[in-house]
Amino acid sequence: MTKATPRVFSGMQPTGNLHLGNYLGAMVNWIAMAQSHESIYCVVDMHAITVWQDPRELHKAIRDVTAAYVACGLDPKKSVIFNQSQVSAHAELGWIFNCVARLGWLDRMTQFKEKAGKDKERASVGLYVYPNLMAADILAYRATHVPVGEDQKQHLELARDIAQKFNIDYQDSIAEAGYAQGFFPQPEPMITGPATRVMSLRDGTKKMSKSDPSDLSRINLTDDADTIARKIRKAKTDPDALPSEVPGLKDRPEAANLTGIFAALEGATVEKVLGQFGGQPYSSLKNALADLAVARLSPIAAEMTRLAADPGHIDAILADGSARARAIAAPILKDVKKIVGFVQS
Repeated sequence: MTKATPRVFSGMQPTGNLHLGNYLGAMVNWIAMAQSHESIYCVVDMHAITVWQDPRELHKAIRDVTAAYVACGLDPKKSVIFNQSQVSAHAELGWIFNCVARLGWLDRMTQFKEKAGKDKERASVGLYVYPNLMAADILAYRATHVPVGEDQKQHLELARDIAQKFNIDYQDSIAEAGYAQGFFPQPEPMITGPATRVMSLRDGTKKMSKSDPSDLSRINLTDDADTIARKIRKAKTDPDALPSEVPGLKDRPEAANLTGIFAALEGATVEKVLGQFGGQPYSSLKNALADLAVARLSPIAAEMTRLAADPGHIDAILADGSARARAIAAPILKDVKKIVGFVQS
């Protein structure tokens, strides 16, 4: 075998409620790709503990995020859905990549600098080597395509660097194992759609985030219809009417955010949205967006509630997905160990 099977991998952390940004920035694309690609979608609970988590809350959050995956439209029979900690290949390959990656590469990772802040000496080692584990998540399945947000693009570039360095460092062993074109593929980022980076409803210059102290900044997938409508109507705007053409959105982050959200939920272009609402006050767009968001998101919230009431069913989905993930990763990890030179029974 010399060529990796086309395969999609991505995941989300079980920390806080998933929100509209997660849905439009990731889930919509995941669902579409699952129809045409072999797809593996992970709840990355090992990444979650790079900062301290309450064990009881983490246990619940893993199930909640799994419920969100399914409620949003992922079919656990078509896609592999599992939590990272049930598949040991992630941790084993992550250690090997700790020995492949260079300190200088990790020093350039902007997300560590942002999360660690000024007192980086108190940050966990796990937070620092997080990108190496992310590379292992992807390459344990020799995934070729990775749908990611803009904030993770740098980490994916590091995964490509790690894959390339492994292929160079062990090229002789790789050739002996029968891989003529290198062992690991160069995973390609997939960043698509009009709302790949959904911004805060309170500040159009900041990404919509679980960690924002204001709940009005985001629409949670668990919000009811009244809450969704209220948050949209309270969303920050500027004093001018909406422009009629896309160039008019320049330096108007709130206008760009709301029109992008509408376009993504409607499955339309931003140009079409501006053609419909351009020249009108924000209230026209907000009222229509509130109705559209409620129609799209309320069924998801209802299904998440139904699934959360049956944790045994969620656990069964994770157990089945973990078994399927292990079946894919095990022979890949075995070959990696052989290539590196480990003795195996």
